[in-house]
Amino acid sequence: MTKYVWLPLLLALFTLGCSSEESSVIQDDNTLVDSATDPGDDKPTGALDGKIGYSAMSLKNPFFVIISESLTAAGADNGFAVVTTDAETDVNKQANQIEDFISQGVDAIVLNPTDRLAIGPAIKKANEAGIPVFTCDLQCVAEDVEIAGHIGTDNFQGGELAGAAMVEVLGEEGGEVLALDFKQANSCVLRMNGFKKVIDAHNATTETGKITIVAEINGGGDQDIGYKATADSLKAHPNLRGIFGINDPCALGAWQAVKEADRLEVISIIGFDGELAGKQAILEGKIYADPIQFPKQMGQGIIEKLIAYQAGEEYEKTTLIPTALYKKEDAEKDPELQAAN
Repeated sequence: MTKYVWLPLLLALFTLGCSSEESSVIQDDNTLVDSATDPGDDKPTGALDGKIGYSAMSLKNPFFVIISESLTAAGADNGFAVVTTDAETDVNKQANQIEDFISQGVDAIVLNPTDRLAIGPAIKKANEAGIPVFTCDLQCVAEDVEIAGHIGTDNFQGGELAGAAMVEVLGEEGGEVLALDFKQANSCVLRMNGFKKVIDAHNATTETGKITIVAEINGGGDQDIGYKATADSLKAHPNLRGIFGINDPCALGAWQAVKEADRLEVISIIGFDGELAGKQAILEGKIYADPIQFPKQMGQGIIEKLIAYQAGEEYEKTTLIPTALYKKEDAEKDPELQAAN
């Protein structure tokens, strides 16, 4: 049993690594990490004489809807109208949206890159037009592009929490695990890297109970794609004991496939996000745990960075918000779920 002592220690270190505002799993997600001033101080509410274009990765995912709502509210408080478009995970569509924003002469462009590399040329056009580009949740890693600021989740740390949760739920038996990834999004690559780091560390400390990632398959960050990928994998890997979905939609799709295969008793699912549907699934025992994100803070944080950018002030170019591990005991006392139910 001593070989498992590192797991609670690891979880405790992750919790201590969060700021005091982020270490509590249950919160209203309204307070911006590292916010020194109220972004409303510089520009009073009134006529919306500025304009921001926001290209969301996919408004099918409630996570990006929350970012849009947060960005719109914080923008209005500071004199900016926000125009939200849905890229529907299509990089070509997102590139066209960026070009439309350029032609409209917006003050800033905010996007969740649908492809961490392929969106680079469209961002370059905005750079050449002198329009600042901010990324939110997902980062762009294309060369020779200028990103004025980024705010998102510490996805590698979140992946580590997901890995620790998988070790915990599989226990001393270990077993085979399916990973539903989404390699075109940098955030999802980081989540998977953090997850695998913890799994590898676990396997190095035990002779029995090793965890084997038998397949990494595109879950699309989407419930339908996650469902199909899992259904196919259940046939190819009849001994699966765990599934890690890189967001709640694909994890919920995985649950549906596992249910239809009548294997809920033997397969545990770890998700990622902490959107309302994911929290509800944790409450109902469909998902074991989620590293949860705080999307409201992202919209607020982008506006703060934009105001500093326009004022020529120094600001933190990249802000990463730690995740917190959310399990059934957290769901049972979550006021958001109590209000929804």
